[in-house]
Amino acid sequence: MNLQAKDFLKNILTTPSTTGFEEPVQQLVRDYAQPFADSIRTDIHGNVFAARNPDAPLRVMLAGHCDQIGLIVNYIDEQGYLYILTVGGWDIQNLVGVRVKIWTTQGAVDGVIGKKPIHLMDDEDRKKIPKIKDLWIDIGAKDKAEAEQYVHVGDPVTVELAYREMLNQLIAAPATDDKAGVWVIMEALRRIDPSKLKVGVFAVSTVQEEVGLRGSRTSAFGIDPHIGIATDVTFATDCPTVEKKQNGDVKLGGGPVLSRGPNMTTNLVNAFVDVAKKNEIPVQMVAEGKITGTDAGSIQVNRSGVATALMSIPNRYMHTPVEVISLRDIDYAADLMARYCESIDPDVSYIP
Repeated sequence: MNLQAKDFLKNILTTPSTTGFEEPVQQLVRDYAQPFADSIRTDIHGNVFAARNPDAPLRVMLAGHCDQIGLIVNYIDEQGYLYILTVGGWDIQNLVGVRVKIWTTQGAVDGVIGKKPIHLMDDEDRKKIPKIKDLWIDIGAKDKAEAEQYVHVGDPVTVELAYREMLNQLIAAPATDDKAGVWVIMEALRRIDPSKLKVGVFAVSTVQEEVGLRGSRTSAFGIDPHIGIATDVTFATDCPTVEKKQNGDVKLGGGPVLSRGPNMTTNLVNAFVDVAKKNEIPVQMVAEGKITGTDAGSIQVNRSGVATALMSIPNRYMHTPVEVISLRDIDYAADLMARYCESIDPDVSYIP
């Protein structure tokens, strides 16, 4: 991973992109892709398309969603406290006592999420899991009038964004789900050798995955790809309490994860395995018994159907402020995706 690529990763991980408010990150994506993409465009939904060889008859779509789970301001009370709704799938316990930023038209406003202190709870209260209605954001305002000078209903909120390097080339950050996937597809597009490319490749930073795979649905319809490869995160099982018998054997640093199951095209997955072996890229395999909750779910059933694969990045502590991934895994994933795209013959068919 070169310095420019690492800087891109840090930048997108520390830039807000809650669902419906993805523009700040999408601008970084456009800027990064500009030197190597043959074309770049953004659709009405906010999906960003960077392409190589876009006029080729056979089209390949690489998808990674840029939206992160977040919050949205719903109500400001007379004392100036902000009440919020969730955007995406939060475990509410992970929000208690965290630092947040409200992203307003005037700039970022710092706040903290508060709740009743444990000292003031009775025994029954202590046993209850908090609900989002029991939490509030404190920005330090003295009353509603002062709070409304800075914040408005509908402003998006994120937990404090940070990038922290750990041992063994691991990093911790909110929203590696799925900005790690955005990094992979854009790096794969950059790493493709144009002299070896015989098909059109569209790397798409999709929007609104966390609320129903919406961006991948609209962008796939626009591209009408023959082959679709979604990149998202998956559950690492190399930590306590996560059951390998139920979730597979997935470890950080073991390489990207390829899925087998009804949401994937078997021959396409096999082609990835062959390319990985040829290029000595480590991969891990998991089984998916149902349609995945990733962009692969919508891409597969676009128009009259798309040959689909899912390449995932192992992730510890998903949908928390401290998601952990391996830099090795995303580097391997970008290489594997690039090498696969270079290997595609224009008359390839994955019809069973």
